[in-house]
Amino acid sequence: MASIVSALWHVDAPDPAAVLRNSRPDPEAARALLGRLFPDRHPAAVGRVPLSTAVHGGDSGGGQVFVGSYPGVTVVCSGELSLRTPSQLPLRWRQTLAAEHTFLTVSDAPGAWGAFAAWERGTLRRAFGASTVEFFEDEGVPFAWERPFWAGEHPIRWPADIAPPPQSLPFHPRRLVEHANAAWLGFRYVGRLAAEPDPADIEVWGFELQDRDEPAPAPRRRRPSWWRRAARL
Repeated sequence: MASIVSALWHVDAPDPAAVLRNSRPDPEAARALLGRLFPDRHPAAVGRVPLSTAVHGGDSGGGQVFVGSYPGVTVVCSGELSLRTPSQLPLRWRQTLAAEHTFLTVSDAPGAWGAFAAWERGTLRRAFGASTVEFFEDEGVPFAWERPFWAGEHPIRWPADIAPPPQSLPFHPRRLVEHANAAWLGFRYVGRLAAEPDPADIEVWGFELQDRDEPAPAPRRRRPSWWRRAARL
C-alpha cells in the first residue's frame, strides 16, 4: 500500500469475516461511539467509504474519524492510531467500547515498519512493533501463528547487490502485521486470498469531528457497491 494504514478493532463475533462480508455498518451506533470517545466534539457524518480508504486514517489531529459498527465487530480508523509502540494506545481508545477482543494493526510501507497489539477483555496479551532492522516493542508471548516467521520461514528478500544488515529481522514486520490481520479478522489488505472479504467492499462511515457550534458538512454522495464492482470488470 502507498502509505501508513492503521485500524482498531473491537470484536465479539466468532467469525468477524462473515460479519464484514454479510452486514452493513450502523451509522447511529458509530455516532454513539464517537460521542463517548469525543464528548466535547460533534461527530458529523460525511458518508460511507470503503475500509481500504479509511485505514489511511485521515488527519493526525483526529478531526476526521472513520467507524464501521457491525454486529459483534467495530472498526475505528484515525490518524491518532498510527503507533510504533501499540501497547501505549490511550485507554479511551481501548475501553470506550467493551469487547472480548481488541486488536490494533499498523503498517507503514514507506517507513518499512509494522506494529500490532491484542487485548483480551482489556488486558494486554501481545504487542509488537519493528522495522526491518530495529525493534520498537516486543511484549508478551507470541501467538502460534507467529512461529513460522520467527523460525525464518518468511525471510526478507534483499536485493542481490545489498548485504542484509546483521541486526535485520528474519521477516518483514509488515508481512507479520498482514498475517495478524488475517488470523484475527479473516482478511488481509495485501496478498488477499480469494475467499477473504475485500477491504474495498467493507464499508465504514466517515465523520468530521467539529466544535459544537460549527455547521454540519453536506453528506458526500457515493456510488453503490454494485457500481464499484462493475467498474472493475
